[in-house]
Order: sequence, then structure tokens, then C-alpha cells
Amino acid sequence: MSGGGARSAYLGWLAQVLRRPTETPDLSVQGDVVLGYATGYDAADIAPFVRSLRSVFSGPAALVVDPRDDVRALLNEAGVEAVAPLCVDGWSPHPVMKRFAAFDHLLSRWPGVGGVLITDVRDVVFQAPPFEPSPARLQVFVEADQPLGRHHFNMKYLTALAGADVARQLAGAPCLCVGTVMGPREAMMRFCRLVLTLAATPRSEIGGAFGADQAACNLAAHLGLMEMDVVPNYGRVATVGLTPSDHLGLVDGCIVNPDGTRSPIVHQYDRHPALLQAVHARWGQGYPTRQRERPRTSGERLNRLRDSLRRRVPELR
Repeated sequence: MSGGGARSAYLGWLAQVLRRPTETPDLSVQGDVVLGYATGYDAADIAPFVRSLRSVFSGPAALVVDPRDDVRALLNEAGVEAVAPLCVDGWSPHPVMKRFAAFDHLLSRWPGVGGVLITDVRDVVFQAPPFEPSPARLQVFVEADQPLGRHHFNMKYLTALAGADVARQLAGAPCLCVGTVMGPREAMMRFCRLVLTLAATPRSEIGGAFGADQAACNLAAHLGLMEMDVVPNYGRVATVGLTPSDHLGLVDGCIVNPDGTRSPIVHQYDRHPALLQAVHARWGQGYPTRQRERPRTSGERLNRLRDSLRRRVPELR
């Protein structure tokens, strides 16, 4: 690299993915759309998401997936578009960061889209139409009753991304979950690019790591970097990973919130064995039950160790 600018694997990757696509805009995609990133999963992992979505929403939906026959067959049956991951030369970050580039790329090609839901896939299930009502501006959703300062995972990555002083300043703010975000197309594209840009601040192995997306979302919201509504938990989205199991219920196969309501979108249900079993019984027929925690292969353990070491090694910039 010439010119004395910052040297960073992440910045090199970011420069590639922020290029606007040259394809002709696809005007056939109209209305509200659901987008997810599901690389690394097989059909059993994503069947509850796809089947429950199609029970309540008939509009356009697309998942970024690996070229697996079982996955493509499931998506084809459900009328969900299977999208190949972006092809980028050289280093690339964790999929939780790559997804924002993929979502921005897709939306830039679809000018006829109205509202957008970007969402996790493996641990999300739908119980009612997600876009009723369609949001007027970006919505981010609270994931826990406790503030950021009491949530170790969030504080760890906030500190890594923005420094200890900023993390302390935001310690009293609510925990927001980047696993489900909804808003109009233009606002969602700005949000995706903002998350990607905020993650460029530290060295590559932090900005590109699992957790950087969550930290960037909380920074964007709590520092007022773009207009968005912070929506309480158990409304449009119920994020139940930190909810005590005995505060949740099941009625007619639907997950019931602590206040007796039912949210259209339920996230992190697989943290609760009874909910996981009920969701699989309703939406996973024909596939094995997928547990949240799986034994790691020797290769995965080596990769985890490698990534941990990289985060501790200085990056020349």
C-alpha cells in the first residue's frame, strides 16, 4: 500500500464491499422484504425460520446461504430466494459482519423495496405478520431488562470497539440486539453501512470479529449517529435469551411473553429447551432437532484459538 494510509485487513475488505453494484436494478422485488444470513447452516437449522415465516408472510424474502442442495430445496419450496455470499478477495471478517455488506448490496439492487427486516435465522421464529404496521423509520429492539453495564458480552465488545471511556458512558443505556432490525429501505442501507464503518475503528481482528456488530449497533443508537426508534422488548420482537424460562409460556404452539402477549417475531427461543422442542415439533418436521451448542471439531477449535491470538497481536497501521 502506498501513500502512508492506515494498513488494515478490515479496511481493505471494506473498500471492496462498499463499492456500489453495477448490476441492473431489479424492479421485480416490491414491498416489504425479509433478509437473513444463513451460511454455515443446513436445512434442519433454518427450517423453523423459513416455514414459520411463510405461514404469516407471503412477500419477498431472501437468505444468503451456502451452495447446499438441502438448503436450496427448502428455500425453493418456500419461495425464498437463495443468495450466494459476496465474493471478496483476500481476508474477510466473521459472518456477523459480512452480512451487513450483503444486505446493503441486495437492497441497492432492489429500489422497489419498502420496509426491511434484517434478522438472525437459526434462532428466530415467526408467530404473526412481522410488518404490521410497517415502520416509518428504523427500529432497533431491546434485548434485556438490564443495562449495558451489567451485560458482560456487550461491554466487552463496546470496550474493544470504542474504548473503555465510551463504554462506561453508555453503561446505563439499554441493551439493544442487532439480531433483528427493521426499517425503510434507505434507512436500513444507511444502518448497514454505519455498522460496517464503525467497526473499522479498531484493528481488523476486533472490527471483524463476532460481537463487533452488536457493539456497533449500540454505539449507533446511543450516540445518536442516525435516527432510529428504540423499541421495548416483547413488542414486535421478543428477544427471550435472558428471560427466565418460567416467565415464558406456550399456548397452541405459540410462545407467550411474561405479560401474556404474543410477539410476531421471537428471537433466541433456543436458549430454552421447552421452547426449542415446541418450535421443532411445529416447524421442524422431517428434520433432526438442532441444539444451540454443538461439539466443536478439532479444526473449529484451532480456528477459535487462532482468532483469539490474532486479537492480541498488534496490527501495523
